[in-house]
Amino acid sequence: MTLISMMGLAVAAADEAYGEEAGAFPPFDPTYFASQVFWLVISFAALYFLMSRWILPRIGGVIEERRDRIADDLDVAQQIKSDAEETRAAYEKSLADARARAHALAAEAKAEVDREIAEETAEVDAEIAAKSEEAEKALAEARARALAEVRNIAASSAAEAANALAGLSVNEADAAKAIAAMDKD
Repeated sequence: MTLISMMGLAVAAADEAYGEEAGAFPPFDPTYFASQVFWLVISFAALYFLMSRWILPRIGGVIEERRDRIADDLDVAQQIKSDAEETRAAYEKSLADARARAHALAAEAKAEVDREIAEETAEVDAEIAAKSEEAEKALAEARARALAEVRNIAASSAAEAANALAGLSVNEADAAKAIAAMDKD
């Protein structure tokens, strides 16, 4: 069964129990108006008295207390905010000072390192120049020895080639003289 059909059955049962002679709904029955108005005035007066004397003053006190607490909290927050701004300004100033000192120290350290690098570079350049001169001398000596050795090898090879190809009997000393003569030309 649905809710609507159950309500219909309940209304039908109530009509049977009270009958049709019951008449109007009791709050709308004019015979009871005077007593209803009387109790309405009594209830309203009691409720008004309770509200005005007891409940509303307490609510007003709570609202005023909250308003005062909020105002105090706002004052404290404003004071904390100004303290925080002063602290932040002091922090930023000390941070700027620290950065300036750091830049100065870095510039001094860079200048010191540049000076040390220049000194070491000069020392290394002098060492390299000395070693370069020694290497050039050693290279010139090695070149001279290599040329002498090449002349000996060339003389030996020329003597063997002349002996093998032309059938001549040429020794290494004669071949060396011939090569020396060619170098002069």
